[in-house]
Amino acid sequence: MKKFLSAIFALTLAFPIVAFAQGTLKIGTVDMQRAFKEYNKTKEAEVKINDAKNAAKKEYDDRAESYKKALDEINNLNKQLDSPALSADKKTQTAKERDDKIANIKNMEREISDFRQTRERQLQEQLMRVREGIVKEITEVVMEKVKANNLDLVFDKSGISINGVPVLLYSHDNIDFTNDIIAVLNKPGRATSSIGKAQAVPSATPARASKP
Repeated sequence: MKKFLSAIFALTLAFPIVAFAQGTLKIGTVDMQRAFKEYNKTKEAEVKINDAKNAAKKEYDDRAESYKKALDEINNLNKQLDSPALSADKKTQTAKERDDKIANIKNMEREISDFRQTRERQLQEQLMRVREGIVKEITEVVMEKVKANNLDLVFDKSGISINGVPVLLYSHDNIDFTNDIIAVLNKPGRATSSIGKAQAVPSATPARASKP
């Protein structure tokens, strides 16, 4: 049985070698990671995503600042309540004002937490949508090259196996067409699909501390 399996394995290795010898297989390589990085749309998308991140951070900072002000107001009211010179009526009024602000600040805490989680999810979804769209465009250009040159196999030079080893250990430079792909992608006036374009993350009105 072992000899039989060994024979089958030897045959599977022999077929591609024979095919190479007969010149029936046309193979090409492309560095998808480099094509992705050097594609102009990738750079434009990175700018838009960074702008969205900065806008989200500003919204978060505005909410955090409002929360800090509300907390300072509560602390000031607590100091007033500790004053022995405060009349009973004024103390009751101040305590009610303090309790209202405490209820309000608890709502602000929930809003800030929801805001952070929502923005992180939106930014992640935006990043994935843009990346998938750009990879799709690059793949379409690669397939155009495959059809034009009647290639049988194309390997991604940037591919890494689950063991952390490059999938493609060696290849001749003359079969790599990464430069051609990048040139086509960045060709001025080239029609591109709308898939993968960065979209602005909808903004939210910053929370404000309620007035007494």
